[in-house]
Amino acid sequence: MGSLTSAFTETLSNLLYGKRETTRLPVRTSTTQVQAVYLPSAAPDLGESGVIIGREVYSGKGYIYDPFQLYGQQLPAPHWLVLGESGHGKSSLEKTYVLRQLRFRDRQVVVLDAQGEDGVGEWNLIAHALGITPIRLDPDAAHHENGIRLNPLDPAIAQTGQLALLRTIVETATGRPLDERAGYALKIAHLQVRQEASDHQPVLPDIVAALRDPSQDAASSMNVTRDEVLTWGLDVALVLDRLVDGDLAGMFDGPTTAAIDLDAPLTVFDLSRIDRNSIAMPILMAVVGVWLEHTWLRPDRKKRIFLVEEAWHIINSPSVARLFQRLLKFGRRLGLSFVAVVHHLSDVVDGAAAKEAAALLKMASTRTIYAQKAEEARATGRVLGLPRWTIEIIPTLPPGIAVWDVNGNVQVVKHIVTDIERPLVYTDRAMTEQALPAAAKAKELVR
Repeated sequence: MGSLTSAFTETLSNLLYGKRETTRLPVRTSTTQVQAVYLPSAAPDLGESGVIIGREVYSGKGYIYDPFQLYGQQLPAPHWLVLGESGHGKSSLEKTYVLRQLRFRDRQVVVLDAQGEDGVGEWNLIAHALGITPIRLDPDAAHHENGIRLNPLDPAIAQTGQLALLRTIVETATGRPLDERAGYALKIAHLQVRQEASDHQPVLPDIVAALRDPSQDAASSMNVTRDEVLTWGLDVALVLDRLVDGDLAGMFDGPTTAAIDLDAPLTVFDLSRIDRNSIAMPILMAVVGVWLEHTWLRPDRKKRIFLVEEAWHIINSPSVARLFQRLLKFGRRLGLSFVAVVHHLSDVVDGAAAKEAAALLKMASTRTIYAQKAEEARATGRVLGLPRWTIEIIPTLPPGIAVWDVNGNVQVVKHIVTDIERPLVYTDRAMTEQALPAAAKAKELVR
């Protein structure tokens, strides 16, 4: 009777004061059954061959990426687009990626370095640590003893490539396509220069001279007067004259500098002395791109990486974008991976080169997106077709973490920088002052 009263009292107390105590039996199951409780939190990885980038955030798995290993299987193209605000890790990702790729003996890298401080590019420290002298393109120093020149009429470039490059230079500088008459005047001048340059390497001043003094044969073949051909080519001559005697003189108006070594594992073109908002930058990228196409890309089974900082100069210029589109299509057959680094897609997709930009972006099967503002993230998501959940998290990403979209395989990845790499890849002043003693250690990265 007492036990019954005690049970009743406990039940009444629970009802009055809200206290409830329950006893639950333990659950026993097998590992086969319990795996349904732990739902997958990350997409399948990209394989075990390539360079280590870091860790996938949600699963903690190592993240390994290599466009050459994935090409033809998981990637339709080996080209890569990197986006994001400044200060969130794009630069350190590019540099560690290149350093890790150079550990493979069949890799070669060319970098167009358009940023820097104290008069040198961002890649200056890495280049010198690896025993490489950057190729500094500087109009103020081009006429000096150590000046560097690239010749658009270099004999290493095919004749059709030379003419296409000359057209691109003129169209980039004027901001409009060449009309038929101006195009004819340029073609005839190029033909005339090649015929007359039997004993020397033709250079841009020869083209300007031919435009200002067209041959009578050029006029007769079109049944027009010589003065008409001169008029057709006058604007073209004025544009090219800027590269010979004007504000852009010194970089393209003579034979190519013989000291340039494109057989080195890493070649850095230092463009930090060029005003990145001037017309010189897209012209320079066009010249370098075509020159590399004809002198660097070879069927020798090497895998090559062409990394371009400030790549919006390419994507935002219709003529330069078309030129690079051809380079990328051709380069895939010869093992070329093009890496374009851009801050904002809105810089290019709404501009005059929207069609050309879309074509180039479509060729980039790998897209890495660091933190962006919410509005920019939405615009990026629409252009690249990103899943909704990635658009929501991109504005919240801390430095060093990015969304990776590798042909539809979307993951959030934390980039990992080793202690040896750290003083070389963080290039603000405070870090570079500590980096010099570590330069010798950097050589271990590629041994």
